[in-house]
Amino acid sequence: MKDYIRFRGQILKDKKIKRAYEELAPEFEIITLLIKRRLERGLSQGELAEQIGTKQSSISRFESGTYNPTIDFLQKVAEGLGSRLKISIGAK
Repeated sequence: MKDYIRFRGQILKDKKIKRAYEELAPEFEIITLLIKRRLERGLSQGELAEQIGTKQSSISRFESGTYNPTIDFLQKVAEGLGSRLKISIGAK
C-alpha cells in the first residue's frame, strides 16, 4: 500500500495526470462503494447479476470501469445490494 501511495504521489505531480485523475474520481468512488457493499453482502458478481436481472459480464464491466452505467442500472445495483442510490451535486 505504501508503494501505491508513493507512486500515486509521484505521478500526480504531472498536472495533466492530476487533472484526469480528479475528473475520474467520482466514477472510481461509486465503483469502489458498490464493490465494497457487494463484498460486505458476500455476493459474487454472478449472484448480484442474477438478483437484478442482468449478466455477470455487465457487473464485471461496471466494476472494472469499462462500462458507463445509466442511473437505472446504478439504482438496480444499489437495490440488489440492499441499498438505495443517492446522487448529490455540491459546490467545489
